[in-house]
Amino acid sequence: MYFATSNRDKLKEARILLGIEVLGTELKVDEVQSLDPVDVAEKKAKAYFEILKKPIFVEDTSLSINALNGLPGTYIDAFMKVLGNEGIVKLLKDSKERAAVVQATVVFVDRQGILHTFIGKTHGNISLKPKGVGFGWDPIFIPEGETRTFGEMTLDEKNKYSMRAVALKKLKKWLDKS
Repeated sequence: MYFATSNRDKLKEARILLGIEVLGTELKVDEVQSLDPVDVAEKKAKAYFEILKKPIFVEDTSLSINALNGLPGTYIDAFMKVLGNEGIVKLLKDSKERAAVVQATVVFVDRQGILHTFIGKTHGNISLKPKGVGFGWDPIFIPEGETRTFGEMTLDEKNKYSMRAVALKKLKKWLDKS
């Protein structure tokens, strides 16, 4: 099965959670700019399918911070490129409100081009400073019920809370039935 990513960490997570061979792709498509994470993921999935003409899934993640009125949301990649984890934490330096929600939207396009959408959400908080390693914003997100950031956790520990794990498990359950 194809996964529209070349990110090795995401590929590793998907292989573990789906329990099947998952192939990445270097293909790039233009992403729709929207605050709606489902709209972004579904349009991206359609674009990849039009090029590849094979079943493929995409995953798009948004990070919505309450104190920033839901930003950066679907624009998290742009925020990370410009500000990085330090900059995002700095935006919240005077705020006691640190609650955030991360959402992974996984869209699988089957052989007929039909979209199947699976959503995983994780509630948590933004840390006072980056801690640990990991990709993206892992070092600044603390899931509810934890004191550590995703960046301080092993992959198995992270997958107990991960929005991507929730969405991919929903996809796996659907694939197992199909």
